[in-house]
Amino acid sequence: MTGKQLKNSILQWAIQGKLVPQDPNDEPASVLLEKIRAEKARLVKEGKLKKKDLEVKPIAEDEIPFEIPKGWEWVRWGELGEYKKGPFGSSLTKSMFVPNTDEAVKVYEQKNAIQKDYSLGEYYISKEKYEAMTGFTVRPGDIIVSCAGTIGETYLLPSEAPIGIINQALMRAKLHLDSIIPYWLLYFQYILLVENKLKGSGSAIKNIPPFEVLKAMPVPLPPLAEQHRIVAKIEELMPLVEKYGETQEALEEWNNSLPEKLKKSILQEAIQGKLVPQDPADEPASALLERIREEKQRLVKEGKLKKKDLEVKPITEDEIPFEIPESWAWVRVFDVFKINPKVEAKDDQLAAFIPMEKIVACYGSQFSYDIRKWGEIKKTFTCFADGDVAFAKITPCFQNRKSMILDGLPDGIGAGTTELKVLRQYSETIDRKYLLFFLESSYFIDEAIFKGTANQQRIVVGYLENKPFPLPPLAEQRRIVAKIEKLIHEIDKLKA
Repeated sequence: MTGKQLKNSILQWAIQGKLVPQDPNDEPASVLLEKIRAEKARLVKEGKLKKKDLEVKPIAEDEIPFEIPKGWEWVRWGELGEYKKGPFGSSLTKSMFVPNTDEAVKVYEQKNAIQKDYSLGEYYISKEKYEAMTGFTVRPGDIIVSCAGTIGETYLLPSEAPIGIINQALMRAKLHLDSIIPYWLLYFQYILLVENKLKGSGSAIKNIPPFEVLKAMPVPLPPLAEQHRIVAKIEELMPLVEKYGETQEALEEWNNSLPEKLKKSILQEAIQGKLVPQDPADEPASALLERIREEKQRLVKEGKLKKKDLEVKPITEDEIPFEIPESWAWVRVFDVFKINPKVEAKDDQLAAFIPMEKIVACYGSQFSYDIRKWGEIKKTFTCFADGDVAFAKITPCFQNRKSMILDGLPDGIGAGTTELKVLRQYSETIDRKYLLFFLESSYFIDEAIFKGTANQQRIVVGYLENKPFPLPPLAEQRRIVAKIEKLIHEIDKLKA
C-alpha cells in the first residue's frame, strides 16, 4: 500500500465514522443541523439569503453511499454554507487593475489558495470597481477554493487577511457555522478531491462541478464533538502517513534501481577478475597479445594496416585503475581491436541500415535494422560487418549503454549512424560478449570525456582507442561471460 492509498483509506474511515469511537454523550448532529438552519433563517430575515435557501430536498435512500453511525446525519453540501464562483472573464480583466493604495481592494488569485498565503499577488481594483463587484467579496473566515488547473486546494483566510474579491479561478465558501470549518475542509480537500468524487469534464478532474451538482452532494455530518475528534486524529496520523509514504517511495525507488545497480556491480567485478576463479591451466593473456601482434604484422605486409598500427603505447602506472590477476594483461583498446574498420562489398548487395533509434540499451545483441543497398550507405555512414561490436558515442545514448553485437546482417554487412563506434577483434582472441560487457561497464561509461553542445555531446576522439583494457585469458573470458549471463538472468527475475 502506498502512502497515498493509506491516506485515502484513513480519510475514508473518518467520513464513515470508523476512525474514532462514538460517544453516546455527544450532542447529535441533528442538533447541529437545527443550529445551521436557525442561522440560515436569521440570514433570510436580514435579507442576506433568499427564502428558497431554506428549502431542504430530502436525501433518497439510493443516494446514500454507506451507513453512518447513530447520531450522525446525512445533509446536502449546499445546506452547510454559501458558495460563490468568481466573475466571468470579461467582468474582471487586467485593464481594470490599479496600483496598490490605501483605497485599492485586493484581488485574490488561485495561488493564494494553492500556497495558503493571503499576501501573494499584485492585483488590485479601485474602490469604485469593487462597489460594482461586492457579490464576489471575501473576508477573513471565508474559504477560497482553487477551481481550475490545480483544483480543490482550500485556504481559510486568517483574521489579518484584507477584504478583497475572488478572481475567475476561485470559489468562495462561507459556512453558516464556523465550528464546522475544520471538518468541512477535511471532507472537501481530501475526500472529494483525492477520491475523485469531483467529476469534471473528461476523464480527469479539470474544474469544480456545477453548483447544482456540488450543492446536491450528500455529506455525512458527525456530531460536532466527534468532528473535533476526527480532525484531531487526522492531524495526529497524517505526519506519520507522510513519513510512511516517503519511506515507502524510497524503498520502491531502491527496489527499482537495485537490478541495475547489481548489474553494474557484476560487470565491474568481472573486468577486475573477481567474478570467476582463475585457472592456472588457461593460456595467459600474453599469448593472445602475441597472436594479435602476428596478425597485425601480416595485415601490414598485405597493405591492410599501416606500420604505425604496430606501435604500442606503454600504459603508465598512474593510468591503471585497479589490480588484475597475474594471468591478465593491461592493453589499450587500439592495440587489440580494429576501430571503425573498412568493409568491402558490391554496391548492389543488400545491407543492414541501423539508425540511432533502432539501437537498444541492453546486455546483449538485440537490435533491428532497415534494408538498403550497400552502394547507398557505404560512404555516408559508419560501416560494419557480422561479428563487429558497436556502441553509441553520443549522449544520452552512451550513458544508457546502447551497444550491441552485430550478427545476422543481410549479406553480413551493414552501416549505421555516424554516431556509432565499431570494434572488430583480431582472429579468435577476445570474446565479443566480454567486449560488450566491458563497453557497458561503469569503468568505461562513467569515466568518458565528452565535447560538444549541451544538447548533444560525444566522447572525445582517443578516449576509446587509448582506454586501458583489462584482458583476461580467452578461456576465462568465456567463463566470465557465462557467469554474467547467468546472474543477469536471475536479476531479471527480480523485476518480474
